[in-house]
Amino acid sequence: MKETSSKTHASRTVIELRKKILGGELKGGTRLYEVPLSEELEISRTPLRDAMSRLAEEGLLERGKSGGFIVRQFSYADVVDAIELRGMLEGMAARLAAERGVTPEKLARMEEIVASLDDCFGAVPGDVEFESYSEFNAQFHEALAGLAGSEIVRREIERACRLPFASPSAFSPDKAHLSAFRRSLNVAHDQHRAIVEAIAAREGFRAETVAREHARQARRNLEYILKGDRSLMEHLPGLSMVVD
Repeated sequence: MKETSSKTHASRTVIELRKKILGGELKGGTRLYEVPLSEELEISRTPLRDAMSRLAEEGLLERGKSGGFIVRQFSYADVVDAIELRGMLEGMAARLAAERGVTPEKLARMEEIVASLDDCFGAVPGDVEFESYSEFNAQFHEALAGLAGSEIVRREIERACRLPFASPSAFSPDKAHLSAFRRSLNVAHDQHRAIVEAIAAREGFRAETVAREHARQARRNLEYILKGDRSLMEHLPGLSMVVD
């Protein structure tokens, strides 16, 4: 019973610490001290250590040379590499799905998600239901990861997406800032449709190429934020960890 309680406390602490890191309250390079942090979070030091170890596995923290944990910092190149890695893995998943073939049920599920994404775009150009788009976009990428039937590929994609800026929705805008990214959403959705069509047609090379290009859309959005409108950084989780 005591072990279960400790795990519960650790899980809650993971959520709280992750929120503080992604929200910029704990900035990159900050050393986390157990005693004041355990007092602030009202948790004992053992589950706190467990929580920090889990966040280190996610890539949000790193172990200090003299012990303890430090909030990680990432360079622009690190973010680009993380996005490219996800694109490479999702491209592999798409290619294997096309080459191996997928069941009618799985293909129908992908087509259903694409149709739901279609419905997110209104009749008026630029009219997008962002919250629904974000939800179905996440579903699309989750389904794509498992489409080839390879647990290894699915697990590695999941690992690559753990860093907040490497996830498929990392640089999707919120509703208030949608106008800056409106064109990118249309391009991204055209790619969703093309990936599914290529898989259905058993065109492995095309499926992989489009999936990798699809991930690069996130890189373009990142470049726009850092070089075009840095005011958007505060609205995107994880960018507080990125240093110039």
